[in-house]
Amino acid sequence: MIIKKSLAETVAEKIKHQIISGFYQTDDKLPIEPELMKDFGVGRSTVREAVKILDNSGYLRVQQGLGTFVKDINKTENPLDNKFSKANLEDLDEVRKLMEMKIAEKAALNRTEKDINIIRQNLEKRKKFIKEKNLENCIIADIDFHISIAIASKNEILIELYSIASKHLKKWFSHYYSDTSSFEETHELHENLLKAIIAKNPEKAWSIAEAIIKWH
Repeated sequence: MIIKKSLAETVAEKIKHQIISGFYQTDDKLPIEPELMKDFGVGRSTVREAVKILDNSGYLRVQQGLGTFVKDINKTENPLDNKFSKANLEDLDEVRKLMEMKIAEKAALNRTEKDINIIRQNLEKRKKFIKEKNLENCIIADIDFHISIAIASKNEILIELYSIASKHLKKWFSHYYSDTSSFEETHELHENLLKAIIAKNPEKAWSIAEAIIKWH
């Protein structure tokens, strides 16, 4: 039996993935309701219900008169996150890479126009930080690009697995890469990956994701 999620549950999942991936950090204040309504294309009651879900599950805290803030998810009971935090970094990277081809394939099949816009925005940020030789922000934009592809896959398990793995790899990437040259060399491949997803070509998306993995 297929259990259909409510709109509020879907929005809550998306915000949770943003928290897990590091898009929102501990103690960050969430955008105000009208902004969240615009971002997710939903009404006020849906946003409020989504926030309530995340408040009850320990991802957010609501402070009356001040706003809604991200809680320390390291203190939130998440056995999978704890497992990833203790894993060898090379093993984590291997798991992430194994997922990227399937994520790209699924995104090409299931992406929406809104997904495409978000993926494109992250790709443009990646290019901008490459030009500026801003390694820290380039790493963040690169990971956000791939996470937005994961979200476009519409596979909740893949999204969570990929988001958690990527979160734990951010610090390692900062030590592994000394400059943005590797990101620059693979940027055309990333652009081609987006084109394959836009074209709804899962085979090509898979092969390009594989080429990106082999480069590193």
